[in-house]
This record gives sequence, C-alpha cells and structure tokens, in this order.
Amino acid sequence: MDVHQHHLASEPSAWVKRWTHLLPGGASVLDIACGHGRHMKWLTGQGCHCVGIDRSTQAIESASRYGTALQADIENGPWPFSCEGEPQTFDAVIVTNYLWRPLFPTLLASLAPGGLLLYETFAHGNETVGKPSRPDFLLKPAELLQWCQNFQVIAFEDGFLARPARFVQRIAAIKPIATTESGQIPERHLLSLE
Repeated sequence: MDVHQHHLASEPSAWVKRWTHLLPGGASVLDIACGHGRHMKWLTGQGCHCVGIDRSTQAIESASRYGTALQADIENGPWPFSCEGEPQTFDAVIVTNYLWRPLFPTLLASLAPGGLLLYETFAHGNETVGKPSRPDFLLKPAELLQWCQNFQVIAFEDGFLARPARFVQRIAAIKPIATTESGQIPERHLLSLE
C-alpha cells in the first residue's frame, strides 16, 4: 500500500487514537484536511463533535457522515472559522499528512485554552523513501516543537516508520490555560490509559 492509499484508509492514525483520551467528553474537534473523515469517524465514536475541512468535494461528501464538513481552499482563501476577525476556537485541532506553514498561527489560535493539538505529517528524510519529497511539504527537524514552544508538550516524535516507509514528525500538545501560580497543582495529562 503506498502512502496515498494509506491516507485514504478508513483506519485513523495510531497517533490520534493514542491521545484521544486527553479530550474531554463532548469535545469540539477541528480536523484540517480531513479527507474522507477517518479521524472524524473515530472521534465521533468517542463522543466528540467534529468539524472537518478539505478542498476536495468528494472527500467532504464522505466526511459529512461524521459531523460538519466544509469544502474550502484554506491555502488560497480566507479562514472559514472566524467571527469578527477572531478565529473560532475548538477543544482540539487534528492535522495529519498535511503541511501549509502559513496556517500554523491560525491553527494555534483556533485552540481554546487547554485545547489539544494533535499533528502528524511527513518530515525531512522522507525524500529518500518516496513522496512527498519537496521541502515545502516536509517538516524540518524539531519544527513542531518550535511552533509549540509555548504549549505543554505531552509527546513528540521525529523519526522513521517502516510500514509504509516514511519519515514523520508528530506532536501532542496542550495550549496553556493561564499562568499557574506558585504552589498550584499542575494539570495531569495521562500519558496512557493503562
């Protein structure tokens, strides 16, 4: 199965599944470049309210079975989730197999305080094993860590996966709620449910 077919598979990313437990019940989730809705399907099954966005009309028709699905070109058009110039916020933003660097500030601003960012996409090195191979579509070493430097990083990986062969970078990070006072008990984000 090539990477494109893998992306179209109905099974959600193992990274997204691994960190779903960090979402509160009934969480609002924005799935960027949602494709046919594999993550929306998974998250709806976990009790989340999903909004997906993709530029493919075909994909949106499929994804709409799992929540609100919006067809839009977010690289060349206005950000569709804003009110009076301020981004609408969500409890989580999910991004897999997609990279458009000018969108990063908007994605981070679209997270509510305490919101979860789950991001997983191709990284530097992938050009040695297949597509995508253009630097514009590959994260630089530790790039997600740089973008999330003011977030609480729960998990970060930057390396090679064998099946299908690809280099990836992925992060699970929480947007801060507020500055914690000395002596305040920090939030407890479970690393696993085991």
